[in-house]
Amino acid sequence: MERVILHCDMNSFYASVECLYHPELAGLPVAVGGNPEKRHGIILAKNQLAKETGIKTGETIGVARGKCPNLVVLLPNYAHYLRFSRLARKIYYSYSDLVEPFGLDEAWIDVTSSVGLYGSGEEIAREISRRIQDELGITVSIGVSWNKIFAKFGSDYKKPNAITVIDRDNYQRIVWEQEAGDLLYVGRSTRKKLIKYGIYTIGQLAGTSIDFLVLQFGKMGAVLWRFANGLDDSPVKCFDENYNGNERVIKSIGNSITTPRDLKNLADVKLIIYMLTESVAMRLRETGCFCQTVAIHVRNKELESFTRQIKMDKPTDLTNEIAEAAIQLFVQSYNFSSDIRSLGVRAADLVPDTVPIQLDVFGREEERIRLARLDTTIDGLRKRFGNLSVRRAVTLGDNMSGLDPKKDHIIHPVGYF
Repeated sequence: MERVILHCDMNSFYASVECLYHPELAGLPVAVGGNPEKRHGIILAKNQLAKETGIKTGETIGVARGKCPNLVVLLPNYAHYLRFSRLARKIYYSYSDLVEPFGLDEAWIDVTSSVGLYGSGEEIAREISRRIQDELGITVSIGVSWNKIFAKFGSDYKKPNAITVIDRDNYQRIVWEQEAGDLLYVGRSTRKKLIKYGIYTIGQLAGTSIDFLVLQFGKMGAVLWRFANGLDDSPVKCFDENYNGNERVIKSIGNSITTPRDLKNLADVKLIIYMLTESVAMRLRETGCFCQTVAIHVRNKELESFTRQIKMDKPTDLTNEIAEAAIQLFVQSYNFSSDIRSLGVRAADLVPDTVPIQLDVFGREEERIRLARLDTTIDGLRKRFGNLSVRRAVTLGDNMSGLDPKKDHIIHPVGYF
């Protein structure tokens, strides 16, 4: 039996939830964004009225207000969004136990085993759409297909409050005619490179030699070829597979920040990386985990971004080792073609801190033990006297030195940068 996969994407999620809590804003263009005074002035979400004025997610609040002077901008309230995300998943679980979240507002659902009970994938999608609207007061767009990639494409194809079925009879007509950049995981840089080789549409990507794509993009070239041809067979991972009893197994811990001013040189970047790393490493130690991979996310003032990661020689929760790896990644990956607007550091591939670790044959273990004791001592002081009670010298004497990433910024147990 062929799989039946749904992808649900709650429309203008943050803005829709805020409008429920602020009924007085009915009929007004509303956006959710950061605080311009603290440089978190980016549009995170907007309602349909704001969208119709041309406002785009990711642009600055100043640019957005230039397009729509009467735009109402609200600060994000993640507690509300988490609550509605859980309520939506509760509805999804009514139709399948195979529910894989993709951020707070999106999720894949494998309903293959449910069609005999609830009807076709499209019928199940219509029932979910009705329940989301009736029970939560917001709308959802749903894609229905035989694989996750085309289901995701379907939920993006028509918005808001729409259902799109992409099957083997119509996928070439619907999917292949669209721009290659509309395919999941084709980012800005990949899209530019595809255009360089004359590949503009998903259909052209599907018809390109897989050997050529592997030559140009490595393993990802083969992945994109399979996605374009509808050959994605990745399973919808049951959300409960991430749980051990009632506790969710943390896969990664990260922290990111939009800085109070642009970062213009490596000294600025090191300052922020150390601040972020200390919050991430402290959380690793609090959860009893080592990380085996360190990743950074960088976005410049042109809103161009990239992510890089490196495998560690051995699992670690040491602040110095994680920070040095992050700095190394940055130096290897960026040449300051533009000032940096935001940075993120993530510790991934987590394992319990009880895992056996191979001793260093060059005798560096004494230094690692010293650093571990230092981290533990500093953790104790910060828990007792506050996160800013002990600071590195590199973070002093700058207007960013008062930032407290551990307290003031969101820690992301699962790293969606």
